[in-house]
Amino acid sequence: MAKLYFRYGAMNSGKSTNLLQAAFNYEERGQRILLAKPGIDTKGENSIVSRLGIERIVDFTISPEDKVREQFAVQSSGDDPEALVTHVDAPPVACLLVDEAQFLTREQVDDLLRIAVLDNVPVLAYGIRTDFRTHAFPGSARLMELSHSLEELKTICRCGRKAMFNTRRIGDTVVFDGDQVAIDGEDVWYESLCASCYLEASGGKLS
Repeated sequence: MAKLYFRYGAMNSGKSTNLLQAAFNYEERGQRILLAKPGIDTKGENSIVSRLGIERIVDFTISPEDKVREQFAVQSSGDDPEALVTHVDAPPVACLLVDEAQFLTREQVDDLLRIAVLDNVPVLAYGIRTDFRTHAFPGSARLMELSHSLEELKTICRCGRKAMFNTRRIGDTVVFDGDQVAIDGEDVWYESLCASCYLEASGGKLS
């Protein structure tokens, strides 16, 4: 039986780089993989973008209302109703890799488990565990509950300790209020901090 894997870490822990390396490893051995990410992650549009500058277009994006197992079935069969050639014969899928999995709904994570167990295709999901207020994302919480394997990808705080939390910044100002989702870009950016530095920045608060 294939398994569902959740590889998580704070910002800048190399999650997307690790995913793209895993994809390369499969394909180097002649195996077919599928890449997906939630459509809410607008960074890179329909591509997975590593902070090292590597990027790759995904096979499909996932909207909040989408049924992931149905999307996977269509893509794995070689069907694409929007392409000039709507069907091509394709080898079986050896692995499904999902970036920014924290943005999935709980029901979509349930589908990832079904893909692994019922369709016998390993699923590697990558994401962050908690938001800038230290609250778990729904997708990450469900992955923690269901995954066969949990692996933490580590990065360091500015003080040298292991970073655990993500702080949101607007310019040079650390903020602790706002919507759970705000994609980093020109106005918003994130810094990974250890627990000590996070509490120092928040004045001792854990919102």
